[in-house]
Amino acid sequence: MKRLVTLIALFGALSFVAPVSIAQDKAPEPTAAAAPAAATAAPAAVPVAQAVPAPTPNKGDVAWMLVCTALVLLMSVPALALFYGGMVRSKNMLSVLMQVFVVFSLISVLWCVYGYSLAFTAGNAFFGGFDRLFLNGVFDGAKGEFAMAATFSKGVVIPELLFVAFQATFAAITVCLILGAFAERVKFAAVLLFAVLWFTFSYTPIAHMVWFWMGPDAYTSAAVADELNSKAGFIWQMGALDFAGGTVVHINAGVAGLVGAIVMGKRIGYGRESMAPHNLPMTMIGASLLWFGWFGFNAGSALEAGNSATLAFLNTYLATACAVLSWTVGEWLHKGKPSMLGAASGAVAGLVAITPAAGNVGIPGAFVIGLAAGLVCLWGVSGLKKMIGADDTLDVFGVHALGGILGALLTGIFVSPDLGGPSVIADWVTGKTAYPGYLTQFLIQAKAVGITVVWSAVVAYVCYKIVDAVVGLRVAEEEEREGLDISAHGESAYRM
Repeated sequence: MKRLVTLIALFGALSFVAPVSIAQDKAPEPTAAAAPAAATAAPAAVPVAQAVPAPTPNKGDVAWMLVCTALVLLMSVPALALFYGGMVRSKNMLSVLMQVFVVFSLISVLWCVYGYSLAFTAGNAFFGGFDRLFLNGVFDGAKGEFAMAATFSKGVVIPELLFVAFQATFAAITVCLILGAFAERVKFAAVLLFAVLWFTFSYTPIAHMVWFWMGPDAYTSAAVADELNSKAGFIWQMGALDFAGGTVVHINAGVAGLVGAIVMGKRIGYGRESMAPHNLPMTMIGASLLWFGWFGFNAGSALEAGNSATLAFLNTYLATACAVLSWTVGEWLHKGKPSMLGAASGAVAGLVAITPAAGNVGIPGAFVIGLAAGLVCLWGVSGLKKMIGADDTLDVFGVHALGGILGALLTGIFVSPDLGGPSVIADWVTGKTAYPGYLTQFLIQAKAVGITVVWSAVVAYVCYKIVDAVVGLRVAEEEEREGLDISAHGESAYRM
């Protein structure tokens, strides 16, 4: 418990490193517009006012986003499920597959009930409203009319239903990522109850704070800019950049996973018995599918089939390959032998780190972020993990939180046009770009990271305590020794 309090306090201090006044004094006006152009902005969209004539979506953009949505779904089932499943012991294989499969489905339903509304409608700086409960107003079947959602280019829209589906996959995989931190010892009922609580009080507000804004078409003149900026999410107003979910997805999930690992305690026999992965070929297949699906995750976050998607696509490709190589070489030098598990983990580390930067940096940024991610996350799952002393089963914190933090911070540096980046939008009315400076943007990014860490940690801790009081977090000792496949689900992955 002391370790948990110390970690929260440490990141809490980080969240106040860059006071809002610094960002406001030095960043270009308006502050809420400190995100790259349509080619590089974060994946946020809101319904646009119906003009006359109504905007018509481009069929190419719609087709592209449909494909990307399917790719992100593939990242969870089967990719993440196989990646995680291969790393646990054989007696817990099906339990991991079951948790990922059911949680993904659960969050997808909750997203359409209330999650989308809380994340992507106007409310306050921290939470959205209830205008889209049960997706009310997104489609009028009687009239055959579809509501449109903004992209990052003026006059360019996609059906709001499509944006709902795309973002549903983001929400669902984020909650699934947490499961790896306490695999092999958690009750299935606890998994489901925690997923509902954490999704509601951590994922949706962080998504709203980082990604919600009024859309480019709303910025018709300088006279309305300040009012529109004030309606955006808190972190968006700061000018923080997160192209596809470094804060919303990876830091958010990684911190919640670490808190869970600490609260739940170590697995029986941890440090004394062999707990080696039971099927590394399966893990490699899962990692490969994650890499493939991640093109939808990152390139799709441009919301259009254009230059932004192309830049994000190549950055995702390149940074991941760089991370595989740096992790492999680092492990080779450190342990004397490179491992398949290490290479697969390096791929995921690179994917995580480039996520907030995918459309926000140029090719030089992808090289640096990828190479750094492999080494930093290797240290995260070895040196840092020992320092913390928690049994984070599948290294959710060391890869996702640490990789997300690295990518978010380096985004603030490599978005600079002097380093090959696209710069940031300084005025959404005219589309003018300007870079506020290395220190200013870095501190804005650091503050966004700190807020996310503290918010997720506090909410996760409260959620775990509620779940423990209601249904209990951990299975009995004899059930854990038998394995969750049999004890929780009455089936086995393999015939004995």
